[in-house]
Amino acid sequence: MNNPLSGSESHPNEKEIRANHNAGAEVERPSLNFLEEIIEDDLRQQKNDSRIHTRFPPEPNGYLHIGHAKSICLNFGLAKKYNGKTNLRFDDTNPTKEDVEYVDSIKEDVNWLGFSWDGEYYASDYFGQLYEWAEKLILDDKAYIDDQSAEEISKGRGTVTTTGINSPFRNRAIEENLDLFRGMRDGKFPEGSRVLRAKIDMSHKNMFMRDPILYRILFSHHHRTGDSWCIYPMYDWAHGQSDYLEGITHSVCTLEFDVHRVLYDWFLEQLVEGDYRPHQYEFARLNLSYTLMSKRKLLELVKDGIVNGWDDPRMPTICGLRRSGYTPESIRSFAERIGVAKRDNVIDYSLLEFSLREDLNKKTNRVLAVLNPVKLVITNYPDKESEFLDAVNNPEDPSAGIRQLYFSKELYIEREDFMIDPPKKYFRLFPGGEVRLKYGYIIKCEDYVTNPDTGELLEIHCTYDPLSKTGGPNANRKIKGTIHWVSAQHAIPVEVRLYDRLFLNSDPEDVPEGKDFRYNLNPDSLKIITALVEPSLQNLKPLDQFQFERIGYFNVDSDSTPERPVFNRTTGLRDSWAKSGN
Repeated sequence: MNNPLSGSESHPNEKEIRANHNAGAEVERPSLNFLEEIIEDDLRQQKNDSRIHTRFPPEPNGYLHIGHAKSICLNFGLAKKYNGKTNLRFDDTNPTKEDVEYVDSIKEDVNWLGFSWDGEYYASDYFGQLYEWAEKLILDDKAYIDDQSAEEISKGRGTVTTTGINSPFRNRAIEENLDLFRGMRDGKFPEGSRVLRAKIDMSHKNMFMRDPILYRILFSHHHRTGDSWCIYPMYDWAHGQSDYLEGITHSVCTLEFDVHRVLYDWFLEQLVEGDYRPHQYEFARLNLSYTLMSKRKLLELVKDGIVNGWDDPRMPTICGLRRSGYTPESIRSFAERIGVAKRDNVIDYSLLEFSLREDLNKKTNRVLAVLNPVKLVITNYPDKESEFLDAVNNPEDPSAGIRQLYFSKELYIEREDFMIDPPKKYFRLFPGGEVRLKYGYIIKCEDYVTNPDTGELLEIHCTYDPLSKTGGPNANRKIKGTIHWVSAQHAIPVEVRLYDRLFLNSDPEDVPEGKDFRYNLNPDSLKIITALVEPSLQNLKPLDQFQFERIGYFNVDSDSTPERPVFNRTTGLRDSWAKSGN
């Protein structure tokens, strides 16, 4: 069995995985990823009393996306494998962008993915302790109040090739710094007038060590602490100390935090005693083709009405994936497949879809639905009669049983399943040709009717072989084509939302000069049609999932009502984008 968190620097695409499955082979991966090797080495050395404690620390300023799902699976998965614990901690240090709405959505998403946290914490839980530690740095002459503007501070830091310049306020007396800091806490100064900075090294090669800002003044209401504070800690000041206070052993971050690690360690060395320290480790973030991962740009899509909210099925948010029909099992499987890498790379979106199809194929019932209907009349079928045909619910799951389909003289089939002048090797219906109706009879096209003005196909006339039904003497007659259908008398109309990828370019931000990511928006990312489905698709609840035979996977949308069922297309039966060259 593959290790659920193992991975390599390259990842198989859907075609490679399918080939391996067909050959009965498993995709080869190392037995341990680099994080597991670190943890197992720590356990051998009995570090941290052989404890393993991870955390997932989202900022509640938006909805989680598929990139966060990878981090969730990793942090919770590592703790589970090594009998450890995982905390859910909200990095709520910026009240201007955070809201309880996001807190609730994050908890819902983590639970939906199948994980339970051992403790629920907030960076705001530690505001008092963080403030005390900030005063300690001031008293140790390792922090000072800077009156410079944000622009002056930024300019003074220098560049990667030039050293920074000491602030003119860097050598303020300890007593003055302490008095000013307490004045900041008490709301005596306006926003932007002063900050607290650590006193480290303005010539350090790592620019994060050039006297980083610890606190800024913000007169903003906090979703948990209310108006108790008007100074708020920066991420780098709160992160490592929060890890320490919670007893975190392995603080797993994405690769962009690599340059922050030296500051993470420096703060802890100034503040805490004893042998225990949390340690930060970095892994490559998830970059997915055809997908934006920037919260800011995803928010623009929502605010500009390009999508219909954070849970729009075209969004890479976890709630959007859930609404579109993705399952927690498929996302966890995807996270297992891509593994854990040390270098950034781009994962093909088709691999995510393959993981979904693999899961849905095992668990979804098959149903008949016609998206683009044209009427078909069986001229030799008895008038005003109907019968039941047995249909298999799920060939992958015999326990799913069978259902009965109404069959009658008048049916609807897909318009694409009939051609007047077909090419060679066309195995669907055409004049004089035969096909089998799924679960039913063999029919032969005898005639068709078109609109004399437009040429539009209006109706197809066929005859059927009454002896060709399953169990009949002609049941085994060889017919190359099989098509699906619904009974015209019994079918129910439903709204179907045909969702597709939101962007046409695999890199949405690869645009001509002067353009932004909107340039690559897919104008056909959503089409809404009225389809006809078999009558079993009534009285359903949101997120119920089905395979529309020969079409793809669909689920019931939250907008659905008993009077007007609504289905979302989750994914096709195969990767149509690879074939189309998009």
